[in-house]
Amino acid sequence: MEKPLLEFTDRGIYCPPADVYLDPWKPVDRALISHGHADHSRPGHGRYITHHRNVPIIRHRLGDIRVSGREWGESFTVNGVRFSFHPAGHIIGSSQIRAEYRGEVWVFSGDYKTEDDGLATPYEPVRCHSFITECTFGLPAFKWRPQAEVLGDINAWWARNREGGKTSVLLAYSLGKAQRLLAGLDPDIGRIYTHGAIENMTEVLRPLAGFPETTRVTGETTREELRGNLVLAPPSAHGSTWMRRMVPYEVAAASGWMAFRGARRRRAVDRGFVLSDHCDWQGLLDSIRATGAERVICTHGYAHIFSRFLAENGYDARTEETQYEGETPENDTQVVT
Repeated sequence: MEKPLLEFTDRGIYCPPADVYLDPWKPVDRALISHGHADHSRPGHGRYITHHRNVPIIRHRLGDIRVSGREWGESFTVNGVRFSFHPAGHIIGSSQIRAEYRGEVWVFSGDYKTEDDGLATPYEPVRCHSFITECTFGLPAFKWRPQAEVLGDINAWWARNREGGKTSVLLAYSLGKAQRLLAGLDPDIGRIYTHGAIENMTEVLRPLAGFPETTRVTGETTREELRGNLVLAPPSAHGSTWMRRMVPYEVAAASGWMAFRGARRRRAVDRGFVLSDHCDWQGLLDSIRATGAERVICTHGYAHIFSRFLAENGYDARTEETQYEGETPENDTQVVT
């Protein structure tokens, strides 16, 4: 092909033959959306197409929008380009987007992880010629432990705090990470309380997954009610007046960045649990090999380092700039209430 099927423009990833965009960051007429995080599903588009499990998520986040949902692997054609959504394993409803035109196949991964977390539909590699991959944790230093081990550590931390008469405050993104943690918390230890932003999103997702009972923290919730129990809150709540009622408490963060020494200190938390909704280094490499792609385009994260490694190992690899943020505190834009 003289021109690539997918191009990087100032509005987002563009498919010229179909005149559609994939996860655009500026308003467009028609947008294919990989998942519901704020950096990938933005307001202002004329029409949204996504996986049907993502429809209630982006309606909750974006309000009254024109959106249609598709099933995994369901093909639909736009101006001769055949598209389909495939599981990305990142969060509930997250997809890779496959585009095929005149025998050329591209896959845009969005954000993805290879470990089955029990909530998101597990990641499935999709064969293609060109693969667009995130590189949020594209360094060899990132190697994730199994989810069950990390959740065991979190429950043990909560139990110790309960014995010491402290409230356990666990920081996690309102969409995705919070529900993953919630599904793995042991309700036999105590009661699970939630910040309003997390409770609102969890209510949207309850029809799609099984979660233990939660209690919303309100203005009437007392310090004694919270003592010894666990509170799930977004990162934006940390250091706010909202947390005063938690005293005495210990605060922990669940993030892939907790693998770095100093990350816990910079975020001023007592504990850090390494748990990410993105691939680690080996997960990225294994995924790319499984696609059979010869051309790999690396986006947000450690894109330049990861791209250089791929090029040294025989891939046609390059980087492209996007406005995707990966796993950062700013990714969770919920307002503290």
